[in-house]
Amino acid sequence: MKKLISLLLAASLAACGSTAASSDAASTADSTSEAASTAEAAADESDLAYIQGKGKMTIGYTVYAPMNYTDENGEFVGFDTELATAVCEKLGVEPEFVEINWDTKIVELDAKSIDCIWNGMTLTDDIMANTACTEAYAKNAQVVVMKKDSGYTSTADLVGKTVVAEAGSAGETTVQEDENLSQSDYISKSVQTDCLMEVAAGTADAAVLDLTLASAMIGEGTDYADLEIVDELNAEEYGVAFRKGSDAAAAVNEAFAALKEDSTMQTLADKYGLTLAD
Repeated sequence: MKKLISLLLAASLAACGSTAASSDAASTADSTSEAASTAEAAADESDLAYIQGKGKMTIGYTVYAPMNYTDENGEFVGFDTELATAVCEKLGVEPEFVEINWDTKIVELDAKSIDCIWNGMTLTDDIMANTACTEAYAKNAQVVVMKKDSGYTSTADLVGKTVVAEAGSAGETTVQEDENLSQSDYISKSVQTDCLMEVAAGTADAAVLDLTLASAMIGEGTDYADLEIVDELNAEEYGVAFRKGSDAAAAVNEAFAALKEDSTMQTLADKYGLTLAD
């Protein structure tokens, strides 16, 4: 009888121990799940936390000298390439450059295919209304590029002529809003370099594109020695766009301030022939 009582008592104690262990395990699991949910919620609230949690900033770009391009040595370089790398270092993340379709850049941004658009992007009203933008970091303008000795006097000369610009770019907006260019035979291209190819080949009369790209890619010593800038249409500024409501833009602004203070940005501007924003 005593032996039976002892066996029953042992079983009871084992059951209690098992229940306690299960309870402790469940409690631990609940705590882990709660911590994960809290971290996930924080990342949802903070775009910067989301980026830093990944350990990298995914940067959307198109091939665009002197901002992002591959040089003759096969190195991926450019003003934006180097500036973004310096900013990422300050934020404690690695830069990941992803080539995108410029015309769908905001769609890719909102879908989190990329974290930001950083590619000589003009701070237009549309961009600023639909994204969280940094402060302007460089100056630019839209220019008309044609073959040398074209006899250009004004945009009125291009009424009815074939004009090209990059789809979704400030150049395209300029064509659409200019009284004379809006009466041209306008054709959109996927990247600005294609616009230069069209003019050089004679399949387009003029291209409207960024001064920074035109200055770097046409004229003596380039592949487009027979092209020239014939007109400067409007001044503009470049900035970086993050998802609407993102707190990452403010963090990049702080990094910009530090990189201006130590002359890093000015050194890059001198290297690539750009003018920093005021």
